[in-house]
Formats: sequence, C-alpha cells, structure tokens
Amino acid sequence: MILARTLTTRWEATAPVAALIVFALAWHRDLPGIAVAVVAMFLGAAILAAVHHAEVIAHRVGEPYGSLVLAVAVTVIEVALIVTLVTAGTKGSETLARDTVFAAVMITCNGVVGISLLAATRKGQVAHFNAEGTGAALATVGTVVTLCLVLPTFTTGRSGPEFTPAQLGFAAVAALGLYALFVAMQTVRHRDYFLPTRSDGSLVPEDEHAVPPSDRAAWASVGFLLVALVAVVGNAKNVSPAIERGVDAAGMPQAVVGVVIALLILLPETLAAARAASRKRVQISLNLAYGSAMASIGLTIPVIAIAQIWLDGPLVLGLGPTEMVLLALTLITSVLTVVPGRATLLQGAIHLSILGSFLFLAASP
Repeated sequence: MILARTLTTRWEATAPVAALIVFALAWHRDLPGIAVAVVAMFLGAAILAAVHHAEVIAHRVGEPYGSLVLAVAVTVIEVALIVTLVTAGTKGSETLARDTVFAAVMITCNGVVGISLLAATRKGQVAHFNAEGTGAALATVGTVVTLCLVLPTFTTGRSGPEFTPAQLGFAAVAALGLYALFVAMQTVRHRDYFLPTRSDGSLVPEDEHAVPPSDRAAWASVGFLLVALVAVVGNAKNVSPAIERGVDAAGMPQAVVGVVIALLILLPETLAAARAASRKRVQISLNLAYGSAMASIGLTIPVIAIAQIWLDGPLVLGLGPTEMVLLALTLITSVLTVVPGRATLLQGAIHLSILGSFLFLAASP
C-alpha cells in the first residue's frame, strides 16, 4: 500500500515536470507525426496531474475556493496562450480570441454541465444544487458574454463586428468588474450559496474519511498545478500547427482551431467536475463550469483590450447569426436547468446535444 502510494505520488510530481520539458524541447519546432503523438501523450499526463493537484488544493482550502483556484489558473494561462497566438500573427488571429472564448463558454455551459449532470444522475437519481448561487453565476455569464461577444455585431462605430477602442474599453472594464464582484460574493458575502447541498437544502459535509493535506503538501500541489497547466497550454500550442494543417486539409473553417484549443485547455476542469459530480457534489461541478466561463471572458477581454494598444490588426469579437442562436439556446436551457435547484438525466442530455450541435456546426457551418 505504501509503495503504491509512493509511486503514485512520484508520478503526480514527475508528470507535470516531464510535460514541461517536452513543451520546452518542442517549442517553435516543426514536429513530425511521431513527435506530435509524443507531445499529445505528455499533454494527457499533464491534464491528469492537474486534476489531481487541483483536488488536493480544493480539499485543503475547501469550497468554493478550490474550484475558483482551478478555474482562474486555467483561464490565466489560456489568456496567455491567446495573446501569444494573436501577437504572433497566426492565420485567423483576428478572430482567435472570439472563437476560443465562445468555444470555452459553450464547452463549460453545455459540456461540463452536461457531463456533470450525467455523472450525478446515471443511477436514476436527481442532482441537487443551490439555485441561488448557480443562478447568480449564470446571470453573470450571460451578461458578460452578451456585452463582449454579441453587442459588437450590432454596434455601428466600425463597419465590421468590431468595437471601437472606447467601446472595447467599456466592455473590458464591465466584464472585469462583474467578475471581481462575483468572486467577492462567492468567497465572502454569500459563500454558503456555492457549497454542495442535499435535497432538503442542508449542506453536504466534507469527506469525513479523508484527512486534509498538510500546508506543505498543499503548497507543493499549487506549484505542480501551475507547472501542469503551463505544460497543458504550452503543449496545446505545440500541437496547434498540426491541428491547423488537419483543419485546412479537411476544408473546415479556421474557427475549428479555437474550438480544439479550448477543448484541450478545459480538459482538467471537465475531469475535475465529472469526478465531483460522481461524488454527489454537483454544486462544485457547476462552480467550475460557470466560474470558468465567466473567468474566460472576464479575464481574456481586458487583456486583449490592453494588447490592442500595440497590435495593428483588427479584433473581431462579434458573433455570427448561428453562434448567437446557439448562445441564446444555451442561456434559455441553462435557466430552465438552474432555477429548480435540481436536475435529471434529461437536462444533462439536452446540454450535451447543444454542445454537439455547436461542434458540428463549427466544423460544417
């Protein structure tokens, strides 16, 4: 037992470091097919390690801080990746921020939510969560995504689906301000709204059989989590040229690249949310889903707005008609899922069907 635990601990520590080394060795290189497969293998190892260390941190600091740590950590590095690709002037960089952020919203609000509900209700049970906290999170997501990704399509300051500098600055400040206010409500004023609940509304106690990790172990997991997330995003960037070549060869739109990148980056959160839901802690899963969607917009748009000061190219943020229809369907369905404070297998399947529609139409518009 001790030997098995030691080997597991060593693997959880060495996987992020090894993936980071692979990222450094492959950076800015034209990788052959075998090398891409090796990078993808270490990418998967880093994802699994990130999920483990995020759960260690969550167990130490408690909820909702644990889900907030993972959501913010992933989003910060996602923002760095987007800025890197935009400033590098890669093909389709003018729409990359929009495509990646919108994909993150659709994946979290439909994919993560749908998978979590399926995991929690797979045995015919009903998933219970706090409608007040989850509803506040959903309202914030809906507001910031509309301000930042829908309004640019209808403003007239510029000819295309773009903001003027003043409009972009206003949207960035509004998004960041709403996200900061939500985090304050989630962690301080109304923290109990974001804790797992039972069907009678009582809070679910922390796992009694699991002893919280020590401060030293928790800080070690913080370090390994950051290393793992850097490796995840970096190796996603390393395989992105292969993804772009595959997209071009298949004749699919360039927006598919942003979708694939978002899928890779959000894998740690998806796995963590599914594991929490399988333990009947659906509220943690929803915290991860809506918190990640909110952070993706609330942090990406302000950084991109600042980057536009020295970037020359256009920044296309406005969604097209198909995307706006899918977003409206997502928000309406999410409201109907969240308001009762409980959900069944059907709601999970509906959300996954919307995600499937988004992925199919992204590849075949």
